[in-house]
Amino acid sequence: MTAIKHALQRDIFTPNDERLLGIVNVCKAGKKKKNCFLCATVTTERPVQVKVVKVKKSDKGDFYKRQQTWELRDLTEVDAKDASKENPEFDLHFEKVYRWLASSTAEKNSFISCIWKLNQRYLRKKVEFVNVSSQLLEESVPSGESQSVAGGDEDALDDYQELSTREEQDIESMMEMCEYAVSNAEAFAEQLSRELQVLDGANIQSIMASEKQVNILMQLLDEALGEVDTIEGKLSSYEEMLQSVKEQMDQISQSNRLIQISNTNNGKLLDEIQFLVNYMDLSKGHIRALQEGDLTSPKGIEACINASEALLQCMNVALRPGHEKLMAVTQQQLLFAELRDTFARRLTNHLNNVFVHQGHDQSSTLSQHTAELTLPKHNPLHRDLLRYAKLMEWLKNTHREKYEGLSRTYVDYMSRLYEREIKDFFEVAKIKMAGTTKEAKGKFATLPRKESALKQETESLHGSSGKLTGSTSSLNKLTVQGSNSRRSQSSSLLDMGNMSASDLDVADRTKFDKIFEQVLSELEPLCLAEQDFISKFFKLQQHPTPETEELDGGTPSRMPPQAEHRHSLSSEKDMVRLMMNKIFQSIETELNSLIALGDKIDSFNSLYMLVKMSHHVWTAENVDPASYLSTTLGNVLVTVKRNFDKCIVKESLLQVRDLKFKVVKLLSWSVVSHSSSPL
Repeated sequence: MTAIKHALQRDIFTPNDERLLGIVNVCKAGKKKKNCFLCATVTTERPVQVKVVKVKKSDKGDFYKRQQTWELRDLTEVDAKDASKENPEFDLHFEKVYRWLASSTAEKNSFISCIWKLNQRYLRKKVEFVNVSSQLLEESVPSGESQSVAGGDEDALDDYQELSTREEQDIESMMEMCEYAVSNAEAFAEQLSRELQVLDGANIQSIMASEKQVNILMQLLDEALGEVDTIEGKLSSYEEMLQSVKEQMDQISQSNRLIQISNTNNGKLLDEIQFLVNYMDLSKGHIRALQEGDLTSPKGIEACINASEALLQCMNVALRPGHEKLMAVTQQQLLFAELRDTFARRLTNHLNNVFVHQGHDQSSTLSQHTAELTLPKHNPLHRDLLRYAKLMEWLKNTHREKYEGLSRTYVDYMSRLYEREIKDFFEVAKIKMAGTTKEAKGKFATLPRKESALKQETESLHGSSGKLTGSTSSLNKLTVQGSNSRRSQSSSLLDMGNMSASDLDVADRTKFDKIFEQVLSELEPLCLAEQDFISKFFKLQQHPTPETEELDGGTPSRMPPQAEHRHSLSSEKDMVRLMMNKIFQSIETELNSLIALGDKIDSFNSLYMLVKMSHHVWTAENVDPASYLSTTLGNVLVTVKRNFDKCIVKESLLQVRDLKFKVVKLLSWSVVSHSSSPL
């Protein structure tokens, strides 16, 4: 065991500035025997730290390695199992109970005695020693208080001491004086023994001669021992005070760690509170604006817009995990929801009232336009309503149902208003068209009969009418050519009308052309302005952004999220088209009725209507190919082309009939001339 102790001291504890004071060979009780060593050590530097180290021999070699370390101050109880009988088992109670089986009872008792000494010397902690013989503990305490408790164990480290340099030199000089010291060691040893006896005798005589001095020396030694005891007592008291200070410092260090943790937690809590205050706090001014804000004045509308945007920002803030469990956050969210519902209800009621009042004001001005071929302008209404565009966008994002309800209300109201205006407008246009000739009434009575007769002839000449109809398809080029080509084609068509004119003069046709042009010129800005207002007021995007367009070569430049945006854009365009169809549902019907009237007045009016309609369709498609105006005018253009085809068929039938008459007349003349000639 001494060799193992020296090996452990040299290999493990000396490099760590530790001294090995006690060792026991143990294995865990109740398990497969794997021997290890429990070592009691102290540090060589102050403050002294006392530890219990578990050391295990490596499986791959003859060296030892430190496996586990416990602080002696963490030891609460030592249980020797049996104080009266020899039992190698014992327990050490640290953070949990460790059960050990020593190789012998003597080693166990020696190790427990060393633990007790170290506890009394360095820790003075009341460790409970259970089932330990009191005789063993008493033997561990030296009779004199001046002796060190662990002195025997500490001296065990010094069993072997190397010779100093001086001692080596003295031995060498002595061996040089005796030439036979190396060759005859026995003679050298006898000489040394004789000289030592002589010196011992001289020393004894000197001591006996100086008995008085010896007594004085002993007295001085006793006094010195007394002083040593006094000093040790003071040192013990100082150690107790230092131990108390150390415990207090440990408590202060623990308190500092707790304070630091508390400060860190307080900082994090302050950050969370600051986040909630910054992003979920709505000012009193904004709350007042949402609850009682004036929605009629520009300042009040601006205040409501700012308040609604602040409310939307507070409601859309991304809460961190755990925020939704806070009572204050829940209450604030309930307040935001209540403010949102209240303001949405106020805004919806106010806009409904605005629609009604603006409708009354607009209806009162209809009488001013009945005598003129003009449509009422709704720019003031649009200008007043566009102030609420941002609020409508807020309503679209927060209350979809109320937003859709407002859009339906607006469409219902505007469809009735536009229906009255457009009906009155087309009535005036029809009256002005009917007044272009003095024989209009007669024409109205005779034209239907002519058309029925022409219809029968058209059926008989179906093949030729197909060819003639095909010739009119070339008029589609009017929608893609320039203004110069349109003028040249218009003039050629007018020349055809002049050559075929029999009932109406050029002046009446020119007047009809101006009236039809004025009708289209009034409808075009009205539809475009209304569609532009709907897209701005209801925040419905009509035109695709550059990001949604495709790159050259047809390669899509958008990823799936962008494709989703394109889908929403398409749905908004469909919504604009649907609203325009409901608002102006009477335009196409009235235009077809007006075209039918012009065709009844003079079938060659379809020439003028075809030219004008083609020009306006081309203009509308240049502005927005998908607009309601371009779609509606395109549908009406189809009707005009059909009427123009009928006109050409009608003229062709007249020419064929005239040609038949001439052929019959020519044949009759040839027969008569042939019969009158001599045989």
